[in-house]
Amino acid sequence: GSLVSNLDFVESIFGNGGDPNLAINDAALDIEHWTGHTGCIILAPHLTKMKKKAIGLPHFDDATARQRKDGMCYKDDNELYNDGGAFKLTCRNDKGQVITLIADNYYGYSKKEIKTQIGYAANMYGLVEEEHAGGAIAFPRANMSDKVFGTVFTNKFKDKGTFSFEEVKELLADRIEVQAENYAIDKNYPNIYYIPEYADFDIAKNSVSWELNGKLVSLKLSPEIIYVHPTGHKFQLVKHPSQQMWRIVATDPEGMFCHKPSTVSGGGKSEISKSMQNAIKYGAFYIKDLDEDFKMVDMIINKDYSDRWLNIRPDADPSRPFLSPQRTLGSAVKLLTPSDQYSDAYNKFLQDLPNHVRSFALLVKRLYRADETTSNWKEQFSVEMVNGRHGNALLYKNSPVAASYVRLGFTQDGNWLLHKLRSDFIPSAKIQMEDDITASITLPSRIFNNLNQEYYNKSIKITTNCESHLFQRPDEAVIRGYDKGAEADIVSPGTFLTNYEPLTKEAAIELMEDAINFDKYTQPVKDFITKVAESEKDHYFVTPSHTRIVDGTPTNNPRYLEKNKFKEANINSYLAEVGIRVHRKIQKEDPVHFPVNAVLPGRRNNPADRAAGIRPLAVYNPIHYQDLPELFMDFVCSLTGKSPSTTGAGSEGALTKGPFNMLVPTTDLNNALLSFILTEYQGFSSAAGYVGGDYRFDHDISILVPEIWARLVPEDRDAKKLIANGSLEKLEDFEYKGQKILASRLGYRITETFAFRCMNRLFDEPLTVFSEEMLKPELQNMEDYVDGIKNIVEAQKKVALAYFEDNSVESAIPPLKVLLHIMAYGEYEGKTIDHPELRAMFERENVIKSDWYRERLKLKQEKSVATIKNQVEYLENFIAGTENVELVAKMNIKERLAKAKERLAFCESASFIDEIEGTIGADPLMR
Repeated sequence: GSLVSNLDFVESIFGNGGDPNLAINDAALDIEHWTGHTGCIILAPHLTKMKKKAIGLPHFDDATARQRKDGMCYKDDNELYNDGGAFKLTCRNDKGQVITLIADNYYGYSKKEIKTQIGYAANMYGLVEEEHAGGAIAFPRANMSDKVFGTVFTNKFKDKGTFSFEEVKELLADRIEVQAENYAIDKNYPNIYYIPEYADFDIAKNSVSWELNGKLVSLKLSPEIIYVHPTGHKFQLVKHPSQQMWRIVATDPEGMFCHKPSTVSGGGKSEISKSMQNAIKYGAFYIKDLDEDFKMVDMIINKDYSDRWLNIRPDADPSRPFLSPQRTLGSAVKLLTPSDQYSDAYNKFLQDLPNHVRSFALLVKRLYRADETTSNWKEQFSVEMVNGRHGNALLYKNSPVAASYVRLGFTQDGNWLLHKLRSDFIPSAKIQMEDDITASITLPSRIFNNLNQEYYNKSIKITTNCESHLFQRPDEAVIRGYDKGAEADIVSPGTFLTNYEPLTKEAAIELMEDAINFDKYTQPVKDFITKVAESEKDHYFVTPSHTRIVDGTPTNNPRYLEKNKFKEANINSYLAEVGIRVHRKIQKEDPVHFPVNAVLPGRRNNPADRAAGIRPLAVYNPIHYQDLPELFMDFVCSLTGKSPSTTGAGSEGALTKGPFNMLVPTTDLNNALLSFILTEYQGFSSAAGYVGGDYRFDHDISILVPEIWARLVPEDRDAKKLIANGSLEKLEDFEYKGQKILASRLGYRITETFAFRCMNRLFDEPLTVFSEEMLKPELQNMEDYVDGIKNIVEAQKKVALAYFEDNSVESAIPPLKVLLHIMAYGEYEGKTIDHPELRAMFERENVIKSDWYRERLKLKQEKSVATIKNQVEYLENFIAGTENVELVAKMNIKERLAKAKERLAFCESASFIDEIEGTIGADPLMR
């Protein structure tokens, strides 16, 4: 039963290829998709009783030093192999054929082995990687309040050209049905409407309207309909999550593909694709005294801000009025946020402003429209009368104003640290692209058309998720009602669950009787528990909040299989593609590609636990940037703090795959490093777990980072510019108690300036989100900070030395060889890592010109030629088989053969090498 369950588990994730004896399932006939490699897994849990002597291992006296170190020998004839624990044995060859025997029936081992075999095939094939990664495309959204004027909205994008409904008709001709009223309905999803660029939205009138031939056309404004504007923006009527109020929400056409590679367990691979909505709380918008606050907001609105600068330029343009359409809400947030660029007097003015007045002024800024009937903003605001006196809860047009607050970390006693979000903030719409097992390819940008022109990478990375179901650990689901998606998934029929406590009908009744806590669940869980409690039979069931009891306490490693809803076509993916197509004006015959835009790996940080022998690792502030040499030293080591799915802290191998790699790890490292060099992606890492020993964040920063990055303007995505303007602070080596501490390995960390520049699009008060102790963890405990850095450097040295012990350092590409020497010995040929000659080895142009890189391209050519020759031979033999006559015609085998021969001719040509320049080629593989 457990073996069948194991098979069901992996088939749920990876699918079932069908009977391989049927031609339709014969991978060798699939010249478009098969890499030419194959594998087999055998589960044999009974083999843990095998003795070392019986399987042919040598006696200790006859063993090599490596065999003694690895325990691959015996002293006693009765010693069990691997001490009787689970193990795997793998046999593989140069053809890419693999057989693995696993002496266990644990689900995770089977999944891990399939992941390993995918990685093996990728490395044998060339061009591609298997990555331990999460990722999502985050499309920024905004609260547009109760009205949108179409022409005004369209004019905001004049710098990007003209956008018209007539163009939409051409771009989406065969997808849409144009209506007589001059709008269109999508043929695939009838709840998607395409509207003219001059269409107005008005909640009060419940309408989407425009003029046609001098007459007003009006559609009902419905929450069931998504309205696509000619700019590619998607508008929808959305009810507030906690109040009886509605708003128009706009979703941007362009998203940010946030790729989270080489991320250890507990580092936030899954969380990057989760919505921030779960972490948001809502409350009333309170003021102190309506009349007095009106006066103070009036003062803010009418103030002359031209004298705020520390250094006033005589040629500076006049300061824009606070309510001017030319001043954005983000600019207003900056205006009311202290800065070292402002004068002391102006900073004191800002510091003296009450917080609620600052927020009130920003609310007025967002809601103010000079083109409405009245431009007196005070007439729109009021408070209720309570006991004959003015109350404190603010009203806008007689409806309550809701303030939203997001959790970012915890206090020492476990309470939430809340920060007020901007009044127009709505969490991004996310398309999950990755979760754990990713196949990716690095390709030169020159072969693509219609990419986002805000990015200038000469090579780009394209990824695909290998899983149909995602093996999730819903950490936050133990908090009733917090993770709404996980709660709905876990109580859905047919969900695969593990490490949840089986509960009885009696437990269901007890849960319901605890009315206060029962009410915290989302409705699907309440309905599910109620159904169990009212059932005539006593069934076992599970709840998201009750994990399996292990050794007397609930485990913190529950898991379930979440359906990958983005694996197949759905309306969200469709809207993402349509929005980009319309915005970039991509013709209907051309594809829309979604390359990686930002690389945002995660770290698992922990405070010191001396009793458990765990050293501190929480030396990073919330977000760090590292140049490629320092970033890759971290990747080589993959140091992790303790997480729910690991047994402790240590070097996990998120990139090198640790013990689950069928090849020497240099192949994965070579490919990954080369991809980084070619794409020139910059690595910004986020902290999970802790920042310093005092501040616990769990995955709050993992969820926050995509929201920040999705809203960054192009110059704020460039690390060099962030360094130049003080948003990133370089960490330098320092002396401590007579020892040199290599803090430079940590790279750069964000500063208050980063919060000021880059977080004002989310928060009313961006400078309060991360305190000085969070930005500078050494202020919490210098001893732990120093020990944490030493922990990292020592782990990097230990890991690097292993490559010298087995001589695999010789299979490293030159830039990687430099890093391994630096990590192990602190220098390479007498030069430290800050030497210009060494850093030049990590630059794209130098790599492209190198002989070693050209050899990788030639090797890929040889591999491709050999693979296609095998395909041609197999197809020819299949055609020659008299029993296959009908199948040859039915499956278009002759057409496949012609295509294979055409491809072979191209791969053998001299132009093939030039064509694949900008890819990672193929690694020679150390044997």
